[in-house]
Amino acid sequence: MSETLIPELPQELWRAGKLELAHGATHLVQVIRVASACLGMYLAEVETRGAEDLFGHGNAASWFAEIARISLGDARDTVNRALALNPAPVAGGETAVFAPATAAAAEDGAIGDQHIDLILDILRKIPAGEREGADKILAGLARHAGPRELAEAGANLLAHLDPDGNEPKDPEPAPPRREVFVERRGDGFWKLSGLLDPETGARTAAILDAHGARRPVDESGQADHRTMPQRYGDAWADVLDLATACPDQPGTAGYRTLVHVTVGLDALKTGLGTACLDFVGTITAREARLMACDCLMIPAVLSTAGEPLDVGRMRRFVTPGQRRALNIRDGGCAFPGCHRAPKHCHAHHIQHWADGGPTDLRNLVLLCSFHHRLIHHGDWQVRIAGDGIPEFLPPQYLDPLRHPRRNTLHHVT
Repeated sequence: MSETLIPELPQELWRAGKLELAHGATHLVQVIRVASACLGMYLAEVETRGAEDLFGHGNAASWFAEIARISLGDARDTVNRALALNPAPVAGGETAVFAPATAAAAEDGAIGDQHIDLILDILRKIPAGEREGADKILAGLARHAGPRELAEAGANLLAHLDPDGNEPKDPEPAPPRREVFVERRGDGFWKLSGLLDPETGARTAAILDAHGARRPVDESGQADHRTMPQRYGDAWADVLDLATACPDQPGTAGYRTLVHVTVGLDALKTGLGTACLDFVGTITAREARLMACDCLMIPAVLSTAGEPLDVGRMRRFVTPGQRRALNIRDGGCAFPGCHRAPKHCHAHHIQHWADGGPTDLRNLVLLCSFHHRLIHHGDWQVRIAGDGIPEFLPPQYLDPLRHPRRNTLHHVT
Protein backbone atom coordinates (compact mmCIF):
# COMPACT_ATOMS: atom_id res chain seq x y z
CA MET A 1 0.00 0.00 0.00
CA SER A 2 1.33 3.44 -0.91
CA GLU A 3 2.09 5.70 2.04
CA THR A 4 -0.02 8.88 1.92
CA LEU A 5 0.39 11.80 4.30
CA ILE A 6 -2.21 14.42 5.10
CA PRO A 7 -1.01 17.73 3.64
CA GLU A 8 -0.66 20.77 5.82
CA LEU A 9 -3.47 23.25 5.35
CA PRO A 10 -2.47 26.80 4.47
CA GLN A 11 -2.73 29.08 7.49
CA GLU A 12 -5.04 31.34 5.49
CA LEU A 13 -7.04 29.05 3.25
CA TRP A 14 -8.86 31.95 1.63
CA ARG A 15 -5.55 33.05 0.07
CA ALA A 16 -5.08 29.70 -1.70
CA GLY A 17 -5.29 29.69 -5.50
CA LYS A 18 -7.65 27.43 -7.38
CA LEU A 19 -4.91 24.88 -8.18
CA GLU A 20 -3.88 24.68 -4.53
CA LEU A 21 -7.52 24.18 -3.52
CA ALA A 22 -8.02 21.50 -6.17
CA HIS A 23 -4.83 19.63 -5.33
CA GLY A 24 -5.55 19.77 -1.60
CA ALA A 25 -9.11 18.44 -2.00
CA THR A 26 -8.00 15.70 -4.44
CA HIS A 27 -5.22 14.57 -2.14
CA LEU A 28 -7.51 14.46 0.89
CA VAL A 29 -10.01 12.32 -1.03
CA GLN A 30 -7.20 9.84 -1.68
CA VAL A 31 -6.15 9.94 1.98
CA ILE A 32 -9.70 9.17 3.10
CA ARG A 33 -9.96 6.26 0.68
CA VAL A 34 -6.59 4.79 1.70
CA ALA A 35 -7.53 5.12 5.37
CA SER A 36 -10.82 3.35 4.65
CA ALA A 37 -8.93 0.48 3.00
CA CYS A 38 -6.57 0.26 6.01
CA LEU A 39 -9.56 0.18 8.35
CA GLY A 40 -11.00 -2.66 6.29
CA MET A 41 -7.86 -4.74 6.90
CA TYR A 42 -8.29 -4.35 10.64
CA LEU A 43 -11.97 -5.23 10.54
CA ALA A 44 -11.36 -8.29 8.36
CA GLU A 45 -8.70 -9.47 10.79
CA VAL A 46 -11.03 -8.98 13.77
CA GLU A 47 -13.77 -10.95 11.99
CA THR A 48 -11.35 -13.74 11.06
CA ARG A 49 -9.99 -14.16 14.57
CA GLY A 50 -13.42 -13.86 16.15
CA ALA A 51 -14.76 -10.66 17.70
CA GLU A 52 -16.30 -12.62 20.59
CA ASP A 53 -12.95 -14.07 21.66
CA LEU A 54 -11.17 -10.73 21.22
CA PHE A 55 -13.68 -8.21 22.55
CA GLY A 56 -16.74 -10.11 23.75
CA HIS A 57 -18.91 -9.07 20.78
CA GLY A 58 -20.82 -11.50 18.62
CA ASN A 59 -19.22 -10.22 15.42
CA ALA A 60 -16.93 -7.51 14.06
CA ALA A 61 -19.85 -5.35 12.94
CA SER A 62 -21.26 -5.14 16.47
CA TRP A 63 -17.84 -4.26 17.89
CA PHE A 64 -17.15 -1.66 15.19
CA ALA A 65 -20.56 -0.03 15.68
CA GLU A 66 -19.68 0.46 19.34
CA ILE A 67 -16.20 1.93 18.88
CA ALA A 68 -17.20 4.12 15.92
CA ARG A 69 -20.53 5.18 17.47
CA ILE A 70 -22.47 4.42 14.28
CA SER A 71 -25.53 2.34 13.51
CA LEU A 72 -25.23 -1.42 13.29
CA GLY A 73 -26.42 -1.33 9.67
CA ASP A 74 -23.65 1.06 8.60
CA ALA A 75 -21.10 -0.97 10.54
CA ARG A 76 -22.29 -4.18 8.89
CA ASP A 77 -21.91 -2.61 5.43
CA THR A 78 -18.36 -1.55 6.24
CA VAL A 79 -17.40 -5.01 7.55
CA ASN A 80 -18.95 -6.82 4.55
CA ARG A 81 -16.99 -4.53 2.24
CA ALA A 82 -13.82 -5.29 4.18
CA LEU A 83 -14.34 -9.06 4.03
CA ALA A 84 -14.74 -8.93 0.24
CA LEU A 85 -11.50 -6.97 -0.26
CA ASN A 86 -9.25 -8.83 2.16
CA PRO A 87 -8.09 -12.47 2.46
CA ALA A 88 -10.74 -14.73 3.95
CA PRO A 89 -10.61 -18.45 4.78
CA VAL A 90 -11.82 -20.84 2.05
CA ALA A 91 -12.07 -24.60 1.74
CA GLY A 92 -8.82 -26.50 2.39
CA GLY A 93 -7.49 -24.02 4.93
CA GLU A 94 -6.40 -21.51 2.31
CA THR A 95 -7.31 -17.85 2.02
CA ALA A 96 -8.57 -15.89 -0.97
CA VAL A 97 -9.79 -12.41 -1.85
CA PHE A 98 -13.22 -12.14 -3.45
CA ALA A 99 -12.27 -9.11 -5.61
CA PRO A 100 -8.46 -8.69 -5.67
CA ALA A 101 -8.31 -6.08 -8.46
CA THR A 102 -10.91 -3.95 -6.70
CA ALA A 103 -8.99 -4.39 -3.42
CA ALA A 104 -5.80 -3.13 -5.08
CA ALA A 105 -7.58 -0.06 -6.45
CA ALA A 106 -9.04 0.64 -2.99
CA GLU A 107 -5.60 0.36 -1.35
CA ASP A 108 -4.23 2.88 -3.85
CA GLY A 109 -6.97 5.32 -2.90
CA ALA A 110 -8.25 5.33 -6.49
CA ILE A 111 -11.82 4.26 -5.65
CA GLY A 112 -14.21 4.83 -2.77
CA ASP A 113 -17.06 3.02 -1.07
CA GLN A 114 -19.62 3.84 -3.78
CA HIS A 115 -17.40 2.34 -6.51
CA ILE A 116 -16.64 -0.68 -4.36
CA ASP A 117 -20.26 -1.42 -3.54
CA LEU A 118 -21.24 -1.19 -7.21
CA ILE A 119 -18.48 -3.57 -8.27
CA LEU A 120 -19.22 -6.09 -5.51
CA ASP A 121 -22.92 -6.06 -6.34
CA ILE A 122 -22.13 -6.82 -9.99
CA LEU A 123 -19.53 -9.50 -9.20
CA ARG A 124 -21.95 -11.38 -6.94
CA LYS A 125 -24.24 -11.82 -9.97
CA ILE A 126 -21.44 -13.24 -12.15
CA PRO A 127 -20.50 -16.97 -12.17
CA ALA A 128 -17.30 -17.76 -10.24
CA GLY A 129 -15.43 -18.76 -13.39
CA GLU A 130 -15.98 -15.36 -15.01
CA ARG A 131 -15.56 -13.26 -11.88
CA GLU A 132 -11.79 -12.64 -12.01
CA GLY A 133 -11.88 -11.13 -15.48
CA ALA A 134 -14.90 -9.01 -14.66
CA ASP A 135 -13.18 -7.78 -11.48
CA LYS A 136 -10.17 -6.57 -13.49
CA ILE A 137 -12.35 -4.83 -16.07
CA LEU A 138 -14.54 -3.05 -13.54
CA ALA A 139 -11.70 -2.09 -11.20
CA GLY A 140 -9.70 -0.66 -14.09
CA LEU A 141 -12.68 1.35 -15.29
CA ALA A 142 -13.52 2.59 -11.78
CA ARG A 143 -10.10 4.25 -11.45
CA HIS A 144 -11.17 6.84 -14.03
CA ALA A 145 -14.97 6.62 -14.27
CA GLY A 146 -17.92 7.66 -12.18
CA PRO A 147 -20.66 5.47 -10.68
CA ARG A 148 -23.02 5.87 -13.66
CA GLU A 149 -20.45 4.67 -16.20
CA LEU A 150 -19.50 1.83 -13.88
CA ALA A 151 -23.11 0.73 -13.50
CA GLU A 152 -23.61 0.80 -17.29
CA ALA A 153 -20.45 -1.28 -17.81
CA GLY A 154 -21.64 -3.79 -15.23
CA ALA A 155 -25.03 -4.07 -16.91
CA ASN A 156 -23.29 -4.69 -20.24
CA LEU A 157 -21.11 -7.40 -18.67
CA LEU A 158 -24.12 -9.14 -17.17
CA ALA A 159 -25.99 -8.93 -20.46
CA HIS A 160 -23.02 -10.40 -22.31
CA LEU A 161 -22.62 -13.28 -19.88
CA ASP A 162 -26.37 -13.97 -19.70
CA PRO A 163 -28.03 -12.47 -22.79
CA ASP A 164 -31.38 -14.12 -22.07
CA GLY A 165 -31.49 -12.89 -18.47
CA ASN A 166 -33.24 -14.71 -15.66
CA GLU A 167 -36.34 -16.66 -16.52
CA PRO A 168 -39.34 -14.55 -15.57
CA LYS A 169 -41.20 -15.93 -12.59
CA ASP A 170 -44.39 -14.04 -13.30
CA PRO A 171 -45.58 -13.01 -16.76
CA GLU A 172 -47.43 -10.05 -15.23
CA PRO A 173 -45.04 -7.24 -14.24
CA ALA A 174 -45.49 -5.84 -10.78
CA PRO A 175 -47.00 -2.34 -10.69
CA PRO A 176 -44.44 0.40 -10.06
CA ARG A 177 -44.13 1.57 -6.49
CA ARG A 178 -44.94 5.25 -6.12
CA GLU A 179 -45.70 7.06 -2.88
CA VAL A 180 -46.19 10.78 -2.32
CA PHE A 181 -46.95 12.40 1.03
CA VAL A 182 -48.17 15.99 1.40
CA GLU A 183 -48.29 17.23 4.97
CA ARG A 184 -49.19 20.69 6.21
CA ARG A 185 -46.82 21.96 8.89
CA GLY A 186 -47.73 24.14 11.83
CA ASP A 187 -46.21 27.25 10.23
CA GLY A 188 -48.48 26.95 7.17
CA PHE A 189 -45.85 25.51 4.83
CA TRP A 190 -46.34 22.09 3.26
CA LYS A 191 -43.84 19.24 3.41
CA LEU A 192 -43.60 17.07 0.28
CA SER A 193 -41.93 13.66 0.41
CA GLY A 194 -42.28 10.32 -1.27
CA LEU A 195 -40.79 7.41 -3.15
CA LEU A 196 -40.79 6.99 -6.93
CA ASP A 197 -39.97 4.04 -9.14
CA PRO A 198 -36.83 4.44 -11.31
CA GLU A 199 -38.69 5.55 -14.45
CA THR A 200 -40.91 8.09 -12.71
CA GLY A 201 -37.98 9.35 -10.67
CA ALA A 202 -35.88 9.88 -13.79
CA ARG A 203 -38.74 11.71 -15.51
CA THR A 204 -39.26 13.88 -12.43
CA ALA A 205 -35.56 14.77 -12.23
CA ALA A 206 -35.47 15.57 -15.95
CA ILE A 207 -38.48 17.90 -15.86
CA LEU A 208 -37.25 19.66 -12.71
CA ASP A 209 -33.85 20.15 -14.36
CA ALA A 210 -35.52 21.62 -17.43
CA HIS A 211 -37.86 23.95 -15.58
CA GLY A 212 -35.35 24.74 -12.82
CA ALA A 213 -32.67 26.26 -15.05
CA ARG A 214 -31.30 29.61 -13.92
CA ARG A 215 -33.11 32.66 -15.27
CA PRO A 216 -31.08 34.77 -17.72
CA VAL A 217 -30.42 38.30 -16.56
CA ASP A 218 -33.24 40.56 -17.80
CA GLU A 219 -33.41 44.33 -18.07
CA SER A 220 -34.17 44.66 -14.38
CA GLY A 221 -30.56 43.57 -13.84
CA GLN A 222 -31.47 40.93 -11.25
CA ALA A 223 -29.26 37.84 -11.43
CA ASP A 224 -30.65 34.46 -10.40
CA HIS A 225 -29.12 33.62 -7.00
CA ARG A 226 -31.51 30.78 -6.13
CA THR A 227 -30.02 27.55 -4.82
CA MET A 228 -30.79 24.28 -6.60
CA PRO A 229 -33.51 23.28 -4.07
CA GLN A 230 -35.08 26.71 -4.48
CA ARG A 231 -35.01 26.43 -8.28
CA TYR A 232 -36.51 22.93 -8.06
CA GLY A 233 -39.24 24.29 -5.78
CA ASP A 234 -40.09 27.00 -8.32
CA ALA A 235 -39.95 24.39 -11.08
CA TRP A 236 -42.46 22.27 -9.16
CA ALA A 237 -44.80 25.28 -9.02
CA ASP A 238 -44.39 25.74 -12.80
CA VAL A 239 -45.22 22.09 -13.43
CA LEU A 240 -48.37 22.43 -11.30
CA ASP A 241 -49.36 25.50 -13.31
CA LEU A 242 -48.95 23.56 -16.55
CA ALA A 243 -50.94 20.60 -15.23
CA THR A 244 -53.84 22.66 -13.93
CA ALA A 245 -54.00 24.67 -17.16
CA CYS A 246 -54.55 21.49 -19.18
CA PRO A 247 -58.07 21.34 -20.70
CA ASP A 248 -58.35 17.70 -19.68
CA GLN A 249 -57.61 18.45 -16.05
CA PRO A 250 -60.38 16.80 -13.95
CA GLY A 251 -62.68 19.23 -12.25
CA THR A 252 -61.04 22.48 -13.38
CA ALA A 253 -61.98 22.69 -17.09
CA GLY A 254 -58.61 24.17 -17.96
CA TYR A 255 -58.67 26.91 -15.35
CA ARG A 256 -55.82 27.47 -12.94
CA THR A 257 -55.81 26.09 -9.40
CA LEU A 258 -59.06 26.32 -7.46
CA VAL A 259 -58.52 27.75 -3.98
CA HIS A 260 -60.71 29.61 -1.51
CA VAL A 261 -59.48 32.88 -0.05
CA THR A 262 -61.26 34.84 2.66
CA VAL A 263 -60.06 38.44 2.85
CA GLY A 264 -61.31 41.79 4.08
CA LEU A 265 -62.28 44.30 1.40
CA ASP A 266 -59.86 46.97 2.65
CA ALA A 267 -57.03 44.43 2.84
CA LEU A 268 -57.71 43.27 -0.71
CA LYS A 269 -57.69 46.82 -2.06
CA THR A 270 -54.60 48.02 -0.18
CA GLY A 271 -52.62 44.80 -0.03
CA LEU A 272 -52.11 45.35 3.72
CA GLY A 273 -53.14 42.68 6.19
CA THR A 274 -53.73 38.95 5.92
CA ALA A 275 -56.10 36.52 4.21
CA CYS A 276 -57.23 32.98 4.98
CA LEU A 277 -56.22 30.42 2.33
CA ASP A 278 -58.46 27.37 1.83
CA PHE A 279 -59.74 27.76 5.39
CA VAL A 280 -56.52 26.32 6.83
CA GLY A 281 -53.61 28.65 6.06
CA THR A 282 -52.76 32.33 6.25
CA ILE A 283 -51.24 34.48 3.50
CA THR A 284 -50.66 38.18 3.18
CA ALA A 285 -53.23 40.36 1.45
CA ARG A 286 -50.56 41.24 -1.14
CA GLU A 287 -50.23 37.54 -1.96
CA ALA A 288 -54.01 37.35 -2.31
CA ARG A 289 -53.94 40.23 -4.80
CA LEU A 290 -51.26 38.45 -6.83
CA MET A 291 -53.15 35.14 -6.83
CA ALA A 292 -56.36 36.85 -7.86
CA CYS A 293 -54.82 37.93 -11.20
CA ASP A 294 -54.85 34.54 -12.88
CA CYS A 295 -55.86 31.83 -10.40
CA LEU A 296 -59.22 30.13 -10.06
CA MET A 297 -59.63 31.71 -6.65
CA ILE A 298 -63.07 31.98 -5.09
CA PRO A 299 -62.79 35.15 -2.99
CA ALA A 300 -65.04 35.68 -0.01
CA VAL A 301 -64.72 39.42 0.51
CA LEU A 302 -65.82 40.64 3.94
CA SER A 303 -66.83 44.07 5.18
CA THR A 304 -65.25 45.60 8.26
CA ALA A 305 -68.06 44.03 10.28
CA GLY A 306 -67.33 40.58 8.83
CA GLU A 307 -70.35 40.54 6.53
CA PRO A 308 -69.75 38.65 3.23
CA LEU A 309 -69.90 41.24 0.44
CA ASP A 310 -68.97 39.05 -2.49
CA VAL A 311 -68.48 35.29 -2.86
CA GLY A 312 -66.99 34.50 -6.23
CA ARG A 313 -66.80 36.57 -9.39
CA MET A 314 -66.09 34.00 -12.04
CA ARG A 315 -66.59 36.50 -14.89
CA ARG A 316 -63.33 38.25 -14.07
CA PHE A 317 -61.20 35.30 -15.21
CA VAL A 318 -59.49 35.31 -18.57
CA THR A 319 -61.48 33.33 -21.13
CA PRO A 320 -59.76 30.76 -23.38
CA GLY A 321 -60.22 33.13 -26.32
CA GLN A 322 -58.63 36.01 -24.43
CA ARG A 323 -55.77 33.77 -23.38
CA ARG A 324 -55.08 32.79 -26.99
CA ALA A 325 -55.10 36.46 -28.00
CA LEU A 326 -52.66 37.26 -25.19
CA ASN A 327 -50.37 34.45 -26.29
CA ILE A 328 -50.31 35.81 -29.83
CA ARG A 329 -49.87 39.46 -28.81
CA ASP A 330 -47.21 39.03 -26.11
CA GLY A 331 -45.57 35.79 -27.31
CA GLY A 332 -44.55 34.95 -23.75
CA CYS A 333 -43.60 36.95 -20.67
CA ALA A 334 -43.80 40.58 -21.79
CA PHE A 335 -41.19 41.82 -19.28
CA PRO A 336 -38.14 43.20 -21.12
CA GLY A 337 -35.46 40.56 -21.58
CA CYS A 338 -37.52 37.58 -20.34
CA HIS A 339 -37.49 34.39 -22.44
CA ARG A 340 -40.34 32.51 -20.74
CA ALA A 341 -42.92 30.99 -23.09
CA PRO A 342 -46.70 31.59 -22.80
CA LYS A 343 -47.32 28.27 -21.07
CA HIS A 344 -45.24 29.50 -18.11
CA CYS A 345 -47.06 32.82 -17.78
CA HIS A 346 -49.93 34.29 -15.76
CA ALA A 347 -52.45 36.78 -17.12
CA HIS A 348 -51.84 39.87 -15.00
CA HIS A 349 -54.52 42.55 -14.52
CA ILE A 350 -52.74 45.90 -15.00
CA GLN A 351 -55.48 47.64 -13.03
CA HIS A 352 -56.36 45.07 -10.41
CA TRP A 353 -59.87 43.62 -10.66
CA ALA A 354 -60.44 44.54 -6.99
CA ASP A 355 -59.91 48.18 -8.00
CA GLY A 356 -62.45 47.93 -10.81
CA GLY A 357 -60.05 46.79 -13.51
CA PRO A 358 -61.80 45.02 -16.41
CA THR A 359 -60.82 41.62 -17.77
CA ASP A 360 -60.05 42.63 -21.35
CA LEU A 361 -56.93 42.72 -23.51
CA ARG A 362 -56.27 46.42 -22.81
CA ASN A 363 -55.92 45.57 -19.12
CA LEU A 364 -54.06 42.24 -19.38
CA VAL A 365 -50.44 41.27 -19.91
CA LEU A 366 -48.59 37.94 -19.78
CA LEU A 367 -46.00 37.66 -17.00
CA CYS A 368 -43.98 34.71 -15.72
CA SER A 369 -44.27 34.01 -12.00
CA PHE A 370 -41.02 35.85 -11.18
CA HIS A 371 -41.91 39.03 -13.05
CA HIS A 372 -45.54 38.82 -11.93
CA ARG A 373 -44.31 39.05 -8.36
CA LEU A 374 -41.86 41.79 -9.31
CA ILE A 375 -44.66 43.92 -10.77
CA HIS A 376 -46.87 43.40 -7.70
CA HIS A 377 -44.16 43.97 -5.10
CA GLY A 378 -41.50 46.04 -6.89
CA ASP A 379 -41.11 49.51 -8.38
CA TRP A 380 -41.61 48.49 -12.02
CA GLN A 381 -44.87 49.50 -13.69
CA VAL A 382 -46.61 48.16 -16.79
CA ARG A 383 -49.06 49.81 -19.17
CA ILE A 384 -50.49 49.24 -22.63
CA ALA A 385 -49.05 51.68 -25.18
CA GLY A 386 -51.04 53.42 -27.90
CA ASP A 387 -50.28 50.64 -30.38
CA GLY A 388 -51.73 48.03 -27.98
CA ILE A 389 -48.37 46.53 -26.94
CA PRO A 390 -47.32 46.26 -23.26
CA GLU A 391 -44.46 48.48 -22.15
CA PHE A 392 -42.72 48.72 -18.81
CA LEU A 393 -41.52 51.74 -16.83
CA PRO A 394 -38.33 50.99 -14.85
CA PRO A 395 -37.71 52.32 -11.33
CA GLN A 396 -36.02 55.69 -11.07
CA TYR A 397 -32.90 54.12 -9.60
CA LEU A 398 -32.43 52.30 -12.94
CA ASP A 399 -33.55 55.12 -15.21
CA PRO A 400 -34.24 58.56 -13.70
CA LEU A 401 -36.37 59.49 -16.73
CA ARG A 402 -38.18 56.14 -16.66
CA HIS A 403 -38.11 55.59 -20.42
CA PRO A 404 -40.57 52.81 -21.38
CA ARG A 405 -39.08 49.44 -22.37
CA ARG A 406 -40.46 46.48 -24.29
CA ASN A 407 -39.61 42.82 -24.70
CA THR A 408 -38.26 42.27 -28.22
CA LEU A 409 -37.32 38.61 -27.79
CA HIS A 410 -40.64 37.00 -28.72
CA HIS A 411 -41.33 38.78 -32.01
CA VAL A 412 -39.21 39.66 -35.02
CA THR A 413 -39.58 43.39 -35.67
